[in-house]
Amino acid sequence: MRPFRYHRPTDVADAVAVLAAEPQAAYLAGGTNLVDLMKLGVQRPDVLVDVNRLPLDAVEELPDGGLRIGATVRNSDLAVHPTVRRDYPVLTRALLAAASGQLRNMATTGGNLLQRTRCPYFQDTGKACNKRDPGSGCAALHGENRDLAVLDWSEQCVATHPSDLAVALAALDAVVEVHDTDGARDVPMVDLHRSPGAHPERETTLARGALITAVRLPALPAARRSTYLKARDRASFAFAAGSVAAVLDLDGDVIRDVRLAYGALAHRPWRAYRAEQELRGQPFSPELAARAADAELAEARPLSDNGFKLPLTRSITVRVLSELAAS
Repeated sequence: MRPFRYHRPTDVADAVAVLAAEPQAAYLAGGTNLVDLMKLGVQRPDVLVDVNRLPLDAVEELPDGGLRIGATVRNSDLAVHPTVRRDYPVLTRALLAAASGQLRNMATTGGNLLQRTRCPYFQDTGKACNKRDPGSGCAALHGENRDLAVLDWSEQCVATHPSDLAVALAALDAVVEVHDTDGARDVPMVDLHRSPGAHPERETTLARGALITAVRLPALPAARRSTYLKARDRASFAFAAGSVAAVLDLDGDVIRDVRLAYGALAHRPWRAYRAEQELRGQPFSPELAARAADAELAEARPLSDNGFKLPLTRSITVRVLSELAAS
């Protein structure tokens, strides 16, 4: 283990100032991703800024009916929160599908959104990876790419974002509260992560030193009819081969509103706007759901080993929407 310094900030402003001033500093929350990457030599922070004792661990109901989730709320606590279970079941199901109970007890809301890809080439310092070492190349592009992107990838990077929680939050139109050197601001969840483009090392739209302090969920009565389905190689603690978060609002059998987001297909949680457009205002049927998924995936570019993700995503889209329509 390389030596590093440890700093426990007194408040949010202190945390941001330290990280902004130290090019190799990193925030430490649950540590479920960062500590692993430090052990692998992928990340080598000089300073760890421990935010666990900052007052960011509350779940608060808002006057407008929404919910504010502090950045250090543990995934296990959020999954079983009574308001989340009642009003946003998609969130509970995404969290329970995300990892083992031990990891959920450690992992935090903010840290989950900022976790880094599980691409095997990113995690292996002996392999070329533009995300880890800009300009070195992308070994995954023509290598083992079964679990990697089919949408919105570039010649520089074909990695996917691993978070289940982020997919559910994208479907819910969540807003991320951020504090940086310029003060506090809001970032829509769908704008938090970047496409890889020419700079896959830039994973989010956040400035250096920015700290996620909370996530806000809008008041969304339709979200009571919502769910999350994750397809994976094994049922316990495996990352998604494909996943769907869905909210469905019906007037009789007509789709009044729908929100869909896909996971494990792109460098960021993928909000399926084209599929939503195909579905709104139409009487629900499994055939309609399949056509909507096909429309969303029409511009996909599968790699050598991951073309299966397209029919898989189509199938779980149909299954999720059919189950919600029948509920």
